[in-house]
Amino acid sequence: MLTALLTCGVDEAGRGPLAGPVCAAAVILDPARPIVGLKDSKKLSASNRVRLAGEIRDKALAWSVAWASRAEIDALNILQATLLAMQRAVEGLSPAAEMALIDGNKTPKLAIPARAIVKGDALEACISAASILAKTARDALMQEMAQRYPHYGFEQHAGYPTADHLAALKIHGPCAEHRQTFAPVARLLRLD
Repeated sequence: MLTALLTCGVDEAGRGPLAGPVCAAAVILDPARPIVGLKDSKKLSASNRVRLAGEIRDKALAWSVAWASRAEIDALNILQATLLAMQRAVEGLSPAAEMALIDGNKTPKLAIPARAIVKGDALEACISAASILAKTARDALMQEMAQRYPHYGFEQHAGYPTADHLAALKIHGPCAEHRQTFAPVARLLRLD
């Protein structure tokens, strides 16, 4: 008799911002406790993401959120740091996953089989769930970071390179959470 593998979905949030860590989440959904409304986190309102994140944490068989720091991003590059955060998220699951479905076109180094799925956050519910957890966790962290570094507007743009963020960078220079290897920040550091 074949038994279904415990399959986790894995996604990240925060590859594009100029500041803060990159976040990854891994989720094993419970087929006996379905969650209605799972989809790519970018297609949900902030309030729906927060509501669904609570439901995912409550109903999933297992979930894990993990990070790669700003320093790790600068040391490794954003792709390798993202894969590291994904690896940490999968390794943090209990019970452990037996198979991983990864959003995107690359897979992290894992001790279990993994398959990359482009636009997987729109195709696989477990990846959608991971997308929601990663996005809400990173958004919450950026809200906290906005308290420590009030000049940059992190609560508005979560570190993405908006016109307001770039203007604040020019006025105040980079803070300790800005990614020094990202072009707009690197340019300002060279001017100092």
